[in-house]
Amino acid sequence: IVPHHQTEPGDYLGWDHLSPTQQRVVKGQTFAKGSWGAQWHPDFQPREDELIMHQHWSSSGFANTDLDLMLKQHHIRKIVIIGMKSNTCVDTTARFGQELGFHVTLIRDAIGSFSWDEMKATFEVNAPQYAHAILTTDEFVKAVGAQPHAVAT
Repeated sequence: IVPHHQTEPGDYLGWDHLSPTQQRVVKGQTFAKGSWGAQWHPDFQPREDELIMHQHWSSSGFANTDLDLMLKQHHIRKIVIIGMKSNTCVDTTARFGQELGFHVTLIRDAIGSFSWDEMKATFEVNAPQYAHAILTTDEFVKAVGAQPHAVAT
């Protein structure tokens, strides 16, 4: 699990190159520590046995976090990605993961965005170029159930 950075006052002060998304995060306090945007969704609360990485500051769950190291140290070579936002955090993390040699599965109906155009960009244009599998939740659960120690391929 790679959470987005929970912002606190002054986090981005003095930064030279805030992305447009980071500018919106600062203005809207989207992920402000203690706010609704910084809370876990009730259905996705981390369990005791799950790895929680350092928070990412931009779009990639790999860049400037411990995700790559922790996955490799735990002999994990296949990643399954769900979450927000399809054409930024999901797309960037999945691409970076593929570049690092991981098998990448996207769960289409467990990934959200703010518009259908963003979803279309991810699932019709980008993901077919890097994802090894694009499945629905039902397809994934069925595949994992058939192979209890393997990720759907």
